[in-house]
Amino acid sequence: MTYRLDGVVIPTGFDVPVEPLRRAAHFTGEPGCIAESRHFAAQFLDQLRTEWCATIDAKAEGAVLLVVSELVTNADRHSDGPYILELEGTDTTLTVAVYDSNGTLPRVFPRDPQRVGRHGLEIVRALARDVGVERVPVGKRVRAVIDLTGG
Repeated sequence: MTYRLDGVVIPTGFDVPVEPLRRAAHFTGEPGCIAESRHFAAQFLDQLRTEWCATIDAKAEGAVLLVVSELVTNADRHSDGPYILELEGTDTTLTVAVYDSNGTLPRVFPRDPQRVGRHGLEIVRALARDVGVERVPVGKRVRAVIDLTGG
């Protein structure tokens, strides 16, 4: 909404677009990177609570940390180089994106409780409302969008 006073436009603050909170971290693959990525995500959630007044319950927080852990673990295991964790969020959603140097897209296996391992992407798909995988010039990006509102 904009008010006009004697021909002068006075912004009310409601008409100013608000950018999502964005943070990124670079990991080398050294021991401890997966735990560091979860810590980075937990700090990001705290920042969303403060800056966006986001109400994030324990279930949503657990989903975010598990998705981060699974995607970073996959990048750590399947790429020959560093990887980047990128987080973008508002009060209702959080997008987790992991970039790595391996251009091979991950395979999604059918559900099989007997299979040992290879459940990471299956877990991510169960927790996220949207999951996408694409090749990028440096390798690939795996992206998951998580609802923070319990929806």
